[in-house]
Amino acid sequence: MQEILSTISKNLSKISLPVMGPIDVIEILLIAFFAYQFIVWIKFTRAYTLLKGILVMAGFILLAYLLKMNTILFIVRNLANVLIIGLIIIFQPELRKVLEQLGEKKILSALFPFDNGREVKERFTDRTINELVKASFDMAAVKTGALIVIEEDILLTEYERTGINVDAILTSQLLINIFEHNTPLHDGAVIVRGNRVAAATCYLPLSDNRELSKQLGTRHRAAVGISEVSDSLTIIVSEESGAVSIAHRGRLQRDISAAALREALVRVQNKKVVDNRLIRQLLKGKMKHEKKNNQ
Repeated sequence: MQEILSTISKNLSKISLPVMGPIDVIEILLIAFFAYQFIVWIKFTRAYTLLKGILVMAGFILLAYLLKMNTILFIVRNLANVLIIGLIIIFQPELRKVLEQLGEKKILSALFPFDNGREVKERFTDRTINELVKASFDMAAVKTGALIVIEEDILLTEYERTGINVDAILTSQLLINIFEHNTPLHDGAVIVRGNRVAAATCYLPLSDNRELSKQLGTRHRAAVGISEVSDSLTIIVSEESGAVSIAHRGRLQRDISAAALREALVRVQNKKVVDNRLIRQLLKGKMKHEKKNNQ
């Protein structure tokens, strides 16, 4: 036992910890910041699914290395450059978006919120919910077909680019005018971001789900399709029956009431109150203490 302890202590004595200076601390903080941005990017895009596929491939390559599968390793080594270029091409929209977001970040304001004590965070306001419900059932009453996609965490920029930029405050009258028959913007989907209509006439991916009723048209299949590739909530107004339906997380709820639509929108709204008063009080107390010392 003593020999084991002496061996361990002897090995531990050989370990020398590096001396850390201010530059090393800054470097660690920068790496942590960029790692955090990468995690946020993965979380809020469809890249997470692709990343899982890449991890499976990496595990297979590691297994081939451990088992000394030389032929597979030879192929991987020769295709490494091509695979890297392919990954850049696949992730090009997400990479562009994360760089744009990084340029728009206000780092100091994110770390030190100097706003008033209580802050209400929500994707959109109660007024927007009222306007969405009113527009949906006003169009349902006259059997005006509509497809309204409400963005949540995963950005719908790639689908927004297929349509026409609107960037207007969401009102029921605006939505009704967009989907009015024979108007230039009535064909396609509207994408809602926050309290604004981001774009109209957008093209959405159609669902391949064989369990969907064959009676459903393109509008309903597009709503389910976008809900399968993102976390968005889509409102569908049927042109044939005037029924209002919603698609979320790959599931379609048909012919819902105004109350059910409002309840679904409230869930997506994700309203929460953040209390920043503690930070403000600490900063305020620190300032008073410094002022007292100066006197």
